[in-house]
Amino acid sequence: MIRNSGHADLPLHTGTVPRWLADRMMVMGTLIVESLVQNYGPDEVLVRLSDPLWFQSFGAVMGMDWHSSGITTSVLYALKRGLNPRAKELGIYVCGGRGKYSRMTPDELLGISEREGLNGDSLVRNSKLVAKVDNNALQDGFQLYQHNFILTRNGNWTVVQQGMNPASKTARRYHWCSADLHSFVENPHTGVVGENRGQILNLTDPAAQGTRSSILELSQENPDRIIKEIQQIGKEPSQMIIMQNGGSSPLATASKLSSATPCAGDTPATPPAQPELFEGLPPLSSEIPDHIQIQTTGRSLVMPAHHEVRAEDIDLKRLGGVLATAYENQPQDFESLLLTPGLGPRTLQSLTLVSEVIYGTPSRFTDPARFSFAHGGKDGHPFPVPLKIYDESIRILRDSIEKSKLGYREKSDCIRRLHQTALNIEQHCAPQVDFDAAIAYEHEHSNDWDGKTV
Repeated sequence: MIRNSGHADLPLHTGTVPRWLADRMMVMGTLIVESLVQNYGPDEVLVRLSDPLWFQSFGAVMGMDWHSSGITTSVLYALKRGLNPRAKELGIYVCGGRGKYSRMTPDELLGISEREGLNGDSLVRNSKLVAKVDNNALQDGFQLYQHNFILTRNGNWTVVQQGMNPASKTARRYHWCSADLHSFVENPHTGVVGENRGQILNLTDPAAQGTRSSILELSQENPDRIIKEIQQIGKEPSQMIIMQNGGSSPLATASKLSSATPCAGDTPATPPAQPELFEGLPPLSSEIPDHIQIQTTGRSLVMPAHHEVRAEDIDLKRLGGVLATAYENQPQDFESLLLTPGLGPRTLQSLTLVSEVIYGTPSRFTDPARFSFAHGGKDGHPFPVPLKIYDESIRILRDSIEKSKLGYREKSDCIRRLHQTALNIEQHCAPQVDFDAAIAYEHEHSNDWDGKTV
């Protein structure tokens, strides 16, 4: 079984990432991944990358345009540059890429498998499998142009791939992972402390997957249809509409799930055939044995077309917690960090958001635009990338990781505490933030912080 863990719809943007940002993204992305490995292990990195909302937040905190299709290419290129040279140390490999590099994935996987003693043929087959499903079985109008296969030494993997639809000027990023990985949205808690009040509704339990899928389906339905279905309760089963339950389906029939039954008088539309990402594959039904199944879990994301970050794109209470953590806390709260020469509130703001990307639970990533308040965006939204702040964030995060390797965890624990402090402020202080004033403050000090755009 393989698992589809969601997708993200993004405005289709063109252009390249300048070297001054690409290099910083490589360093920051690698440090965040290293911290995840240090705290949770390599498989947790795959779990995070398989979640569309976390991935978007991860890219935003690295200074890439908060809603752009380019966030996929730039983040994965940064990780490939930063992680592969340290694969023996961190235990993570990044294969594939955009265009011609996507078609190099099978050879890369076979080489890694030979070195690590993995089943290379199985990994190559899974790589081609998910590419074929998204490019051909769904027929959703998006043609794949990027395919990245990320794996750990134990053979677990995540695929992040992206297709474009030039007609609608949108891109769709697809997320897949091996079945052995736990879902990011299932059982995120290591423990719950509180008064026992009897039975509760726990939608993160694996047994609630069908319920989660049904709730999501209901939320997207026309209310009139829902009312009609409620009115059918109590009728004979033959008279009732059966809704898709969101469970597993044999891969050989996956293409049927995306087709709709035409209404009377409609002419069924036949989507144009899409070119293969990996040429020469047999038809879907002959490529995949019947016993292999696709499991659908996770969540999906639709990003708006507008470039500017708006107040409605952000959970303002969460942003208020971040700003209050940075600007209103007493120095002794973060003494081991504040003893760092030159560290001020603005760097603490960035580090608080970096801390959330590392330590935050799934519900924290429903507003990815908020994470652009760490290091801005190269297009100037919500503000130019403050290079001095970015470099200081990198230096402090790197120093905390290196010291924790030697057993000195004061700085690492302090970075973790930044996120916890922001959470406490949200829960107990009802922080208020003037969104326009916050952005104006960033622009006012942009020159002081070496703010840069393309």
